[in-house]
Amino acid sequence: MFESYVAKQVTRYFIILFQKPYKEAITMNTNIYPRTNDLQTVYLNAVINNPHIKVGDYTIYNDFVNDPVQFEKNNVLYHYPVNGDRLIIGKFCSIACGAKFLFNSANHTLNSLSNYPFPIFFEEWQLDKGNITSAWDNKGDIVIGNDVWIGYEAVVMAGVHIGDGAIIASRAVVTKDVPPYTIVGGTPAQEIRKRFDESTIAQLQELQWWDWPVEKISKVLPSIMHGRLDILMKF
Repeated sequence: MFESYVAKQVTRYFIILFQKPYKEAITMNTNIYPRTNDLQTVYLNAVINNPHIKVGDYTIYNDFVNDPVQFEKNNVLYHYPVNGDRLIIGKFCSIACGAKFLFNSANHTLNSLSNYPFPIFFEEWQLDKGNITSAWDNKGDIVIGNDVWIGYEAVVMAGVHIGDGAIIASRAVVTKDVPPYTIVGGTPAQEIRKRFDESTIAQLQELQWWDWPVEKISKVLPSIMHGRLDILMKF
């Protein structure tokens, strides 16, 4: 009983000690945290330092397991400068906890008779360091459009392009391009259905509301939220 009481008092002490600094940090970093008292959600472009990662405005990442500020370290994997491959994410995307982006260095080349990445260990095998990239197959950049929702623990593989307005289901493994406004799921990811009819998709792609000034978006936000494309088309 005494040990339990002590543990509770110690916990209470640290909560009081760190509560104020945390609140001050949230207040000072409104450009990072879009919601008050929520350290699990960040504006992604505010925490990116890698020049090979580009993220549009208002794209958010939520992580209730790890610190979302560590997105580059925990979610962008096998992304080595030697390849020059890029992660490009558009505006107003929603990326759920644990989503991963696997880059080219994860792809052991299929041109070899062995799966072992010998060129990486050039010193051990006395190989030319300049041929290190021959250890894997380079499929290019990962490109995510605007207004894309990537679900919990989904995986997007190297070279994949995901179109505007698409939805990636939880734990899907995306190995091929996803057309705009398409819902995919499964391993490997397959099309489940389109979000809208072809006419609506074409109008939304023409509209590109995510590129509008913030003031204009704010003005028509109720129409966006309630699916009133007819009103949006008048602006």
